[in-house]
Amino acid sequence: MTKTKLISAMVVAGACAFGTQAAFAYGAGDFYGRLDVAKTDTDDGYADNDKSASFGVGYMVQDKIGVELSSMTETQVHAEGGTFHQVPINLMAQYYPLGGMDSRVQPYAGVGVNYTSFSDESGGKVGSIDDSWGATGQLGVDLMVTDNFGFNAFAQYTDVSADISGGRDLDLDPVTVGAGVTGRF
Repeated sequence: MTKTKLISAMVVAGACAFGTQAAFAYGAGDFYGRLDVAKTDTDDGYADNDKSASFGVGYMVQDKIGVELSSMTETQVHAEGGTFHQVPINLMAQYYPLGGMDSRVQPYAGVGVNYTSFSDESGGKVGSIDDSWGATGQLGVDLMVTDNFGFNAFAQYTDVSADISGGRDLDLDPVTVGAGVTGRF
């Protein structure tokens, strides 16, 4: 089979499979969930560019405004000659400029608050680390394949500043990028 025939067959199959989807609009009252693979890099290079799972659940309050609660699995961080683990939790307001419109592409921007808990501090100058509260911001896009399933990609910055016992500060300020799947119901 030639490449032209193969590409033509794929286009026709795709049109048949996805052409019957009626509406891709995000709207008030919709719930959504995301499951992503994410990579985190801290401002001062503390982390080992840890990869982890990121997950979130949200609710569309209006056609263009949603509220999302998200987190990641625990990641290990190397700092001050020791190691510790962190788990971030985010609560964000998300703005969808194409919400309420029939669009397969749904970009979004979010701002909110982050809570990061620290545990398993060991080695080096790492003592007890206080949990951190800070701001977070996110840019992302959902590419809907069907009315209820799509793919997702995002980039997120978080202000994480924690106090270490002994009066020292730990500024992680991670940037996280990720991609995965989105479900809407």
